[in-house]
Amino acid sequence: MMNRFTQAVLCAAVLLAPAAMAADLLPVEDFARHPPLSMPRLSPDGQYLAVRWDDGDSHALVVYRISDMSKPASMLHLPKYELPLGIYWVASDRLVVEKGKEFGSLDRPVYTGEIIASDVDGKHQDYLYGYEVRFSSRSGTRGTDRGFGFVDGLPDKANGHFYMAATSWSSHDTSALYDVDASANTRHLVADIGIGNMGFLIGDDGRARYAYGRNDAFNYVVYHRENDRWKQLPPSQIGGTFSPVEVAPDERHIYAYYDAGGGPASLVEQDESGSARTVLASAGFGNVGDIEWTALPRQPFATTHQTGVPQASYIDPNLPAAKLHRALSLKFPGQYVHFVDYSEDGGQLLFSVTSDRNPGSYFLIDTHTYKVRKLFDRAPWIDPAKMAERRPLHFKASDGRELEAILTLPPGRTETNLPMVLLPHGGPIGISGDWFYDDDAQFLANRGYLVLQVNYRGSGGRGEDFQEAGYLKWGTGIQQDLIDGVRWAIAQHYADRSRICAYGGSFGGYSAMMTVIRAPGMFKCAIGYAGVYDLKMMYKKGDVRESRSGRSYLTTVIGRDDADLDANSPDKLADRIDVPVLLVHGEDDQRAPFAQAKAMRAALDAAHKPYEWMSRPGEGHGFYNEKNRVDFYNALQAFLEKHIGKGA
Repeated sequence: MMNRFTQAVLCAAVLLAPAAMAADLLPVEDFARHPPLSMPRLSPDGQYLAVRWDDGDSHALVVYRISDMSKPASMLHLPKYELPLGIYWVASDRLVVEKGKEFGSLDRPVYTGEIIASDVDGKHQDYLYGYEVRFSSRSGTRGTDRGFGFVDGLPDKANGHFYMAATSWSSHDTSALYDVDASANTRHLVADIGIGNMGFLIGDDGRARYAYGRNDAFNYVVYHRENDRWKQLPPSQIGGTFSPVEVAPDERHIYAYYDAGGGPASLVEQDESGSARTVLASAGFGNVGDIEWTALPRQPFATTHQTGVPQASYIDPNLPAAKLHRALSLKFPGQYVHFVDYSEDGGQLLFSVTSDRNPGSYFLIDTHTYKVRKLFDRAPWIDPAKMAERRPLHFKASDGRELEAILTLPPGRTETNLPMVLLPHGGPIGISGDWFYDDDAQFLANRGYLVLQVNYRGSGGRGEDFQEAGYLKWGTGIQQDLIDGVRWAIAQHYADRSRICAYGGSFGGYSAMMTVIRAPGMFKCAIGYAGVYDLKMMYKKGDVRESRSGRSYLTTVIGRDDADLDANSPDKLADRIDVPVLLVHGEDDQRAPFAQAKAMRAALDAAHKPYEWMSRPGEGHGFYNEKNRVDFYNALQAFLEKHIGKGA
């Protein structure tokens, strides 16, 4: 327990901190900029690096020769808002790219279902699959060949081919698997199944072993191919989780995520029938997460968990890859080393180094000489030494459920009685916050705020039961978890109870309003960014409702009872909001349409509640344009300063 002298010193430090930290404020632009290079992939011969390039306005696929990273060897520009979402080397001189669209900074980019190919020098470009058949070298014979495709596997040895899973627009209830020649733009059918949007597990022999995914009813299903027929696995075999990952080198066993009872998933090795199951990496508080793989023939050598600070757990610590990983980890203390790509002969290894403070750095190591070469930083303007610590902790919700909280602690401040921002993550189902670098949290911490992120019920990373606990609980159980997290932060003396605001994007914007409604007097302000405020509207507007599986998702997670939806919609409860509000929205948002923000604004007007407003044309689900992002961060900073900062 602290004595009074210590308490006095700490209080004085808190009072002096703003002046001391003022010189350390980083430019808003540092947190608003897009990383220029990301998602690198090493060619099979180890001679080239393909990366996604972003100049803040457009995207491209850029190929560098490893021997000369000063200038691109080739560049494939994509239309505005389109970007390479998957990059695959099918030969040392040819790439295949899955296209995506960037609809806003809050959404993960969305696959368009289009696949294109290009030689390493940018020549011989071809459209292999999608809805723009006229661009294909085979357009004359594929006039009706429109659908959604994605790369579902590569042969172990690059031969110019890849495996493509596709669902045709003319047959939504069928998923097909093709072996595609990326140079000749020819393909032959390997397998199909009468359910749409399935992925496949394929062996190196080219045979499909499993089909799996969520069907149109939003139910997770798994099928095993037996005697050239698909057999659905019963719930007793799927358990809480069964997700095939890869066929083992012996072609008789597979690696899979599995849990028998709905809890966190382990990594297992088993034969195809599900017998002889061996646990390679056990689940803990959260699922087994990322897997580290050896060079060919690929086998897992280490895993991490999806919660807490990631630490490699070695399956076989005596494998050369495990020894190399441990040695590299010692060279980068406090950071996580991830093996991204090997050259086909295993002689070159591309690896990344990331942490709560480092957005990511990429290196190449010669596995024979152990010579390491740095390739690039993802965000070179970020100095990790000036970033804040992110600390995962646990607390118990009011119903006894154990939850994870991630605190981002402002640098140079004491850890007691800090002004705090509750930052709920989006989703909400199946998404979670983690320890790694976070722009919003780092920006707020740099401005002197403690940031609290809670992985509430419904979040991903802790098994099916935990995820399903968030179904039909958007406005109740989930909000209670967030409120319990705030009470815990106050009780632990991290947060000053008189200086707390809620801010979030997407579902986090919904939660920013709902926590204020559910816990009157707890917060001093609320910021909703691209939020959903009228749950019934989700059935009438927005891209989630546009597919059968999307509509099934809504029915599953928010329900169809109008009275219940109204009882959990912030725009129907605006009269209960007792704090100033800031609403921010993109006028071209397809996920949470602009009508959502206008409904919330109208409700606040009708209830005579104070609010501030910011909207931008041409922006989707979260601002993407860097100038607009800077404007938003400045508005966020000023609003928080007014209500819980020095100006409060």
